[in-house]
Amino acid sequence: MKIALLGYGKMGKTIEQIAINRGHEIVLKVDKDDKDYDITIADVAIDFSIPTVAYNNISNCLNNGVPVISGTTGWLDKYDDAVALCKEKNGAFIYASNYSLGVNIFFELNKTLAKMMTALKQYNVSMEEIHHTQKLDAPSGTAISLANDIIANNSNYNQWKLEESGNQVIPIAAKRIEDVPGTHTVTYESEVDTITIEHVAHNRQGFALGAVVASEWIVGKTGIFTMNDVLNIG
Repeated sequence: MKIALLGYGKMGKTIEQIAINRGHEIVLKVDKDDKDYDITIADVAIDFSIPTVAYNNISNCLNNGVPVISGTTGWLDKYDDAVALCKEKNGAFIYASNYSLGVNIFFELNKTLAKMMTALKQYNVSMEEIHHTQKLDAPSGTAISLANDIIANNSNYNQWKLEESGNQVIPIAAKRIEDVPGTHTVTYESEVDTITIEHVAHNRQGFALGAVVASEWIVGKTGIFTMNDVLNIG
């Protein structure tokens, strides 16, 4: 399979290594300032770029009939536009805030716990995410997904806020520490006890492998998909 890497930072380089080890060929490595390239030489594109160029990368792929996997966060104000374009062009598109198998299991655990806690109003939920100092957006896309899943499954909450609490608000604390790949913690606390679920990434390998697996899965398909489709969970 011929893969275009849209974004060639640390994640892009890790994806490259895993893709080659799985027998694929990297035919394009596109950095944020690269504009003159032919995306059509690729069978699939994997976008781990930056928020300001992610939508342009995705739309370029969809306009040229190339399936695209995006793991860039911080651009989701344009997500509905990407979905509409994918439908218009009969293309194939996956966005995930996190491609790790473990995180996607954590997402499902978080939804189940949120439903269980709905009737227990004595518990207040809060979240914390920790990432490396190079991460540009806060809170992380994974934290936003977790918070939105709590809101969708627990009627006690209707919004999340960064570093701010309030009635029906899920407060999210975002920390940036050198060389932390990603830690996400969801905490329910009452006067008598605390319930915590947590996912700790040890390195970037899990994220990168999931993105390559998703790119293998999407080739030959049309539609808008999620990692639940790829992994057949949820």
